[in-house]
Formats: sequence, C-alpha cells, structure tokens
Amino acid sequence: MAPHAQYVNPVHPAGLADPFVWRHGDEWYAIGTGESAVGGGNGNGRSTGRDTPGEFPLLRTRDLVDWQPAGHALVPLDTALGRSYWAPEIACVDDRWYLYYSVGHGDRRQHLRVAASTAPLGPYRDLAALTDPDTVPFAIDPSPFRDLDGRWYLFHARDRLEPREASGRAVRPGTALVVAALEGMTRLGAVAPVARATCDWQRFAREREMYGARRDWHTLEGPSVLHRAGRYWCLYSGGCWQDESYGVDYLVADSALGPWSDAGVEDGPRLLRSIPGAVIGPGHCSVFRDAAGADWLAYHAWSSDRRHRQLCIDALEFTPQGPRTRGPSRGAQAAPARAPAAAAAAAAAR
Repeated sequence: MAPHAQYVNPVHPAGLADPFVWRHGDEWYAIGTGESAVGGGNGNGRSTGRDTPGEFPLLRTRDLVDWQPAGHALVPLDTALGRSYWAPEIACVDDRWYLYYSVGHGDRRQHLRVAASTAPLGPYRDLAALTDPDTVPFAIDPSPFRDLDGRWYLFHARDRLEPREASGRAVRPGTALVVAALEGMTRLGAVAPVARATCDWQRFAREREMYGARRDWHTLEGPSVLHRAGRYWCLYSGGCWQDESYGVDYLVADSALGPWSDAGVEDGPRLLRSIPGAVIGPGHCSVFRDAAGADWLAYHAWSSDRRHRQLCIDALEFTPQGPRTRGPSRGAQAAPARAPAAAAAAAAAR
C-alpha cells in the first residue's frame, strides 16, 4: 500500500466530538464525546458489564490519516451521578494515565471528575470528583496542562453571573474559562479566572432560562493551552455548539496563570469559524504534534446530515500575529508526517 500523501476531512466517519489527540510511542490516539457502549448513555449502544469500559470512544492510528476504533475508555459510574459524559482529556505522569472529564445531567449538576489507568487505552476507573455540583452546579471541559517547571494545571469552564471582572471591565453572564493548580493530579487548588465573554458572537442563546432568570447566555468552553513562541496560548471555543456561531478563538499570556489577553476577540473566532453551506460548527480543539514535530489542530465539525460531529485535523502554525491554520479545510490536504515505523511498513508494502 502506498503511503498517504494527502488526507480529507473528516478523517473518521463516526461521531467523535470534543476530540483530544495524543501520541504514545509510534501511535496516536484520539478520545472524545460520542456514543456510549452502554444502553441509555450518550447514545443507544450495546450493554456492557459493570466493570467494562463503555464511555468515551477511542481511535488509534499510525499515520494520522487512517483512524481505527479502539473501544471505549471509561468504566461507567453509577447512573445517579448522570448519563451525560463530556469532553475527556488525558495526561500521563510516571506511567500512570489520568482521564479528566465531566459527567452529570446535561445542564444540571455537570461536574468534573478524574479516572486513571496503567495503559493509554484504559480501562480507566474513576478516582474522585474534582468539583462539587452542590457548590459548582456546572463545570465542564477539563484540560490538563503541564507548565515548563513541571507543575500541572487544569483549565476548564464554569458558569459565571457577575457583570464585571475584577478589573472593572463589563462582561456577560454565561460559561467562562478558569484555571486551577492540580494537586497530586486528583485535587484542585485555588481557582483563578482566565476569560469571560464580551462579544455578541459568543452568545449561546437569547433569553435563556438560567439560575432563576432569563438572560442572554454566552459561552466560552473547550480550553486547550500550550506554550509556543515564548508565550502561553489558550485556544477556546465560543458561541453555540449547535450552529454556525461556533468557532475557535485564542487568548495569550506570559504565564499559565495570566493575566490573559483577548485583544482582537471582537473580530469573531479567528482560528476556526463556520463556512456557510460547507463546514458548520468547527470547534473544541486540541493540539498535537506529528512525527516531524509540526503542530496540528484536532477539532470537530458537524457531519453533512447534522447527525453527529466528526474528527477533523489541520496544520497549525504560530506566527508573530498569533496562531494560524488553513482550517476548516475542504478537499485534499498534505498529510501529517508519520512515525518512522509506520513509514517503513508502508514502504515495505509497496
């Protein structure tokens, strides 16, 4: 078989929203929100045993073009904690793999938890809650980040109603971005603000019934933080995940704890945005590197029939003006560099 010189989005036909991609050895893995293997979960699937992984579909690949199903990652929790499992991400410390995710009842009691495994594909078994839904009724999209000094942080999203930031700048009620230090990978330290919504394009819904009142509700979610070109970049999604408003913008800072600048946010999502009639709702991204060390963006976009969100990838670069991508791409694109073992196998098959 000839090696892949090109790819076309989506790179996998099945639903995989909120994709997180990481490399281990000569393979890359993807995990995301998707159909449960447990009947009555995020989708209608087969029943699994109590100790069998049934949440968060997994994919694996050696060439970043052909992605193959690799089961599910998480052993499900008691259904009393919820059936909506969202936005998993993975971190590895001392050969122990940690899965951060949220679970709850959709827009009620959605809280953050952590699970662990001795292998990248699991099975992952729950360890602890990171937020308490009695005090933090809605927390989603946990994203672990290891700083240059080795310290770990968990960026995530929480609801905020205050009309102003500490600086006095007017902001809008809705889901905001925050960060907390990770203590022992299983506890959160003090929470610090990262960003609040300030623009119309970040509106999730008009006159939404939330916390006992009707408000224009705004959403920032899906943070993904990395250090490039001497600065910290927080890529995030804003707007409504269900429609054309959804897209990816970014923040920049000189420290993982900020302060974070959103200068330019008024221009709309600068990294990914919908292409009417072609690509709808590109967002909730993560960043990974190919075998040559080049940065790539993994994100989801709606399928043409609008039934599910699919995994897409596009090259990412950091310029003096900030991160840039050709995405959301349509048509054939140059494929990522793959691991030497995969390249050698493809050459031997020709």
